[in-house]
Amino acid sequence: MPHVVTVFLRHGGRVLLARRSEAVGTYQGRWAGVSGYVEGDPADAERDARRELAEEVGVREADADLVRAGAPLPVSDGGREWTVHPFLFDAGSRDVDTNEELAAVEWVHPTAIRKRETVPGLWAAYRRVAPAVETVAGDETHGSAWVSLRALEVLRDAAAEADSRDAVASVARRLRDARPTMAAVENRVNRVMAESDSEPESVRRRAEAAIDDAAEADDAAAACAAELVGERGYDRLATLSRSGTVLAALEATEAADAAVLVAESRPGGEGVGVAERLARDGRDVTLTTDAALPGLVMAGEAAAVLLGADSVLASGGVVNKVGSLPVALAAARAGVPVFAVCARDKVRGDDRFVGENAGELYDGEAAIGTENPIFEVVPADPLSGVVTESGVLDADGVEAVAAEHAALASWDE
Repeated sequence: MPHVVTVFLRHGGRVLLARRSEAVGTYQGRWAGVSGYVEGDPADAERDARRELAEEVGVREADADLVRAGAPLPVSDGGREWTVHPFLFDAGSRDVDTNEELAAVEWVHPTAIRKRETVPGLWAAYRRVAPAVETVAGDETHGSAWVSLRALEVLRDAAAEADSRDAVASVARRLRDARPTMAAVENRVNRVMAESDSEPESVRRRAEAAIDDAAEADDAAAACAAELVGERGYDRLATLSRSGTVLAALEATEAADAAVLVAESRPGGEGVGVAERLARDGRDVTLTTDAALPGLVMAGEAAAVLLGADSVLASGGVVNKVGSLPVALAAARAGVPVFAVCARDKVRGDDRFVGENAGELYDGEAAIGTENPIFEVVPADPLSGVVTESGVLDADGVEAVAAEHAALASWDE
């Protein structure tokens, strides 16, 4: 039985579908992922997946990150049998360079697979690598912008398969409650459910629109932050943890000349990956400890501090990775501006803060209790503003957005 790889390349909630040309031997004219035969050991099919990405669409290893390798899927069609090894990669952009094996390519929501003439088993292969509620609940690497997009993808896919709104609503509630610290997950799921009707198909369409809107909002917030950095001439920036929106702002042209001071961000150490990524782009980057960052900011090592935000409270406070509060207080004392950078959807409709614990700090025999929080609240006072896709919000602006988001929860009353 031959083995093949099927690669779903994702960007902003959409995946790349390719229509097979007359240059291929099978299923000419049908839609597929990026695919090809496994030439070596099937246990090492990732190598073949990356080869096909490079050959068929010109996406090199540095241009795409592996998200998930799905369990192999047996497929049969008219006496033909083979094993599909599905993969999901996140692409840095939608730029592709196709070869003669592909007649056309489109970036689509994966639910389009269900309506097209595709190679056998394509939807089943996608579902083996698609995000699930557990993806949203268990992710410990990405910021809430990324996680909220995954939540919307789960809701979209569930609506495509559901036979009733009640079935979709059950998934929506599980997603909404999966990450209580991440307001974007709750607000974006609530908006889809509040603005759709009783049919699952309506939820699917609204979820797809919400995914596209969310990706644009996160990009626009990053662009606003980068523009602010450029206009004010901040040549030294400090940050911590991994906010996809902050990282995009730091990588934008307007902020590309600024040196960046990054705290390692324990527990989890997400800041290390941020520092490495910026360094690969040739940036002037310094990695430091969480404990040292406030003192370095007070000593003049940063002209501004950019924080991500898992949530923005209705009162204007920002929930972010632990370590944010001391650096914000130190910056305020030194007269260094502190900006939270996020999409408006991260504004909560209330002031509720639910923390998460990273686990025990001590495994010895003494009777010692531990506290190892992941998130904390930075009050509004030391903040210079919240940079969103619609500009910099002050406390009044945050309050107005919070009222809008509070109303979205009415779908479940």
